[in-house]
Amino acid sequence: MRLKSEIWVKAYLRRCQVNGATGVVVRHGDDDAGAIFIKIIRSDQTAAVFSPAPAGLDDADIDRRWVSRFKQGFVAEADAEALLKREAEFDSDIWVIEIEDREGRHFLGDELMN
Repeated sequence: MRLKSEIWVKAYLRRCQVNGATGVVVRHGDDDAGAIFIKIIRSDQTAAVFSPAPAGLDDADIDRRWVSRFKQGFVAEADAEALLKREAEFDSDIWVIEIEDREGRHFLGDELMN
C-alpha cells in the first residue's frame, strides 16, 4: 500500500531541506491520492520535471517511481511551467512541488526511472 500523497510530500520536502535545498508546495493536490509532479530549478534558471511512472511499470502501483518529462533533462523554466500548466488542466488533483537546488539534485534516490 502506498503512502498518502500529503505524507509523502511532507517527507520529501524534509529530505530536500536536510540536504540544503529549498522546497515549496506550489499546487496542493488531493491529500490521499493526488499525482505528484516535482520541478527542480537550478541556479541557471533551467528546470527539470519528474512525474509519476505509468501504473503497472516496475511496481509503480505499490512504490512511487518517477520519470523525467524531458529527454534532455533540464529545459528553460518556461517550458517546464507550460508542461505543469497542461497537466493541471488535465487533472485538477495534482500536486506540484518546486525544489530550488543550485546543483539540480532531485533527491528521489533509487525511485527514479529513466
